[in-house]
Amino acid sequence: MEEKNMNELLKKAEVLIEALPYIQRFNRKIIVVKYGGNAMENEGLKDAVISDLVLLRLVGINVVMVHGGGPEITAQMVKAGKKTQFVGGLRVTDEESVGITEMALVGKINTDLVGRLNRLGGKAVGLNGKDDNLIQARKHLADVYENGEVNLVDIGYVGTVEHINTELLNVLLDNDFIPVIAPTGVGATGETYNINADSVAGEIAGALKAEKLLVLTDVKGIYADYRDESTFLSTMTFEKAQELIIKGNIDGGMIPKVKACITALSGGAKKAQIIDGRAEHSILMEVFSDEGVGTEVVKTL
Repeated sequence: MEEKNMNELLKKAEVLIEALPYIQRFNRKIIVVKYGGNAMENEGLKDAVISDLVLLRLVGINVVMVHGGGPEITAQMVKAGKKTQFVGGLRVTDEESVGITEMALVGKINTDLVGRLNRLGGKAVGLNGKDDNLIQARKHLADVYENGEVNLVDIGYVGTVEHINTELLNVLLDNDFIPVIAPTGVGATGETYNINADSVAGEIAGALKAEKLLVLTDVKGIYADYRDESTFLSTMTFEKAQELIIKGNIDGGMIPKVKACITALSGGAKKAQIIDGRAEHSILMEVFSDEGVGTEVVKTL
């Protein structure tokens, strides 16, 4: 065997050996991954995420995927002649729009992700909030921050999670399935609610007492001042997060991501991390290293 090939094989072996302590640490533990953003649009990144999740499951780590679908929902809305409006990072959803949203999330995106995972050897099962009342919800009023004050705004059939049916999820995880969850909820009278996928992921991670919540996004992480890259925060407390939201330094779609981390930790998850979904295999880099990637949200320092 040529020396060059031998060295390449040796490097691969070293990588596997370095991963061993992390595989042991996270064996049978639960990692919830919120999948969205650019990683859903770029085919190369999509393949990398799917392969990362299958690998985690095959080495004994329990994986739950919660997916978004903003661009697909927007595309379906345009086809239907509906305008898209966001308030506080959340999509305004009337009665017609919630049907379009459900069709895009459950009928198209969820089915595609389940198929991709299964083709790579994962045992994936697609779910939405109506399956065995997985995600019970009520109407959500959006927080709008103006001049340091918070106003509540009705944005239609947008929900807040009231309860997660962990029994269903635990049965699936105990039998080595990967639950793939579309972020729709069911109301008390059977109505469908569109729920922000970040919020759903945070609630599920907390309810399952997950070892980690990983939220994929389109930036490196959180900045104290998003105009200045030198202000990147590798760790951020609840208090600092609230301060940056009120100041407007964390805004738009990043607000629900940060709140999801806070919800997860408050509910009992061990760790919550906002990571750069644009980087190939960022999930593996986060799970199988002490340094981690992105911004970790913590209760206190």
